[in-house]
Amino acid sequence: MTTWSACKQLTEYRCYLRSHEIIQYQIGFILELLINAGVLFLLAYLMPSVIIKNYGTAIGVALVIGILNATVGFLLRIPLNIVTLGLLNFVVRLVVTAVVIKLADKLFTGFEVRGFGSALIIALVMALVGSLLYFG
Repeated sequence: MTTWSACKQLTEYRCYLRSHEIIQYQIGFILELLINAGVLFLLAYLMPSVIIKNYGTAIGVALVIGILNATVGFLLRIPLNIVTLGLLNFVVRLVVTAVVIKLADKLFTGFEVRGFGSALIIALVMALVGSLLYFG
């Protein structure tokens, strides 16, 4: 085996590993999205203050919550974590996620959350389920 062919095989193997990691990440993202939608749908069934029209709406809401949490939520968490010196990171994350859920409530017609307490409960359950997925 020449050096060139060994190098070519190594490069192909690295490309295969990278594409495999990307596919694995995408499947994880879709699975997490569907689980979050299921959590939202279940909480809507259990809590009278949360209304979701159907499972398709729950998937859309879960996607929007994820996007808003990554953008607006990130921008809100930075100053709050600085003010609290990062000591209340979990509380800050819950409150910001609840704000994002209330914002998603305003963006969707088939999704309604009555009260900030309900949004906090949703944020807490979604955080717990996300932790179980991550550590499980």
